[in-house]
Amino acid sequence: MGAREPIDREPAAFVAAVEAMRHASLRPEVGADELPPPRRIAPYAYAMTGDVTVDDDEIGTGRFVLLHDPAGQDAWEGTFRCVTFARAEIDPEMAADPVLPSVGWSWLVDALAGYGAEHAVASGSVTVVRSEGFGDLDDDTGSAQVELRASWTPIVPDGQHAAAWSDLLCTLAGLPPLQPGVIPFPSRRGQRG
Repeated sequence: MGAREPIDREPAAFVAAVEAMRHASLRPEVGADELPPPRRIAPYAYAMTGDVTVDDDEIGTGRFVLLHDPAGQDAWEGTFRCVTFARAEIDPEMAADPVLPSVGWSWLVDALAGYGAEHAVASGSVTVVRSEGFGDLDDDTGSAQVELRASWTPIVPDGQHAAAWSDLLCTLAGLPPLQPGVIPFPSRRGQRG
């Protein structure tokens, strides 16, 4: 693949999808910033990072990438692909639950469905990491994290996919769902809680 084309030569469908992602209504606990996208996966890409912050404490983090290949990719079964990574600290006892990976995956599926983010060809993994202290760290109670890596082909590459990602970040971090009727504000890139 050669160098990226200037922004004025990016396909109109990609430009529209990026604008939709930039103006997505993210959960209010998620502060998002744009970051340099990966360059070798697809001819066009957009990326953002998000941190879940409550009372000045960062309790979750993640990345969201929108890829576009106008020629399509067989594995995607389309011309767009959403790729995400999400991580949060969890209670070490929760990390011992053998159903946590399945539940973590259901959080992604539920978030996409809840925002009407129609998609196909979803794939990914949920990893639970536990650590315990020994020797001089024997008094350490240990720590645990859950990580979710996933990708899917959006049927319509709109802001609902980014909104669902922000909901996934909050769920992974242990926040309750938004109450019915509560509408998240459009995100303000560059402003953190």
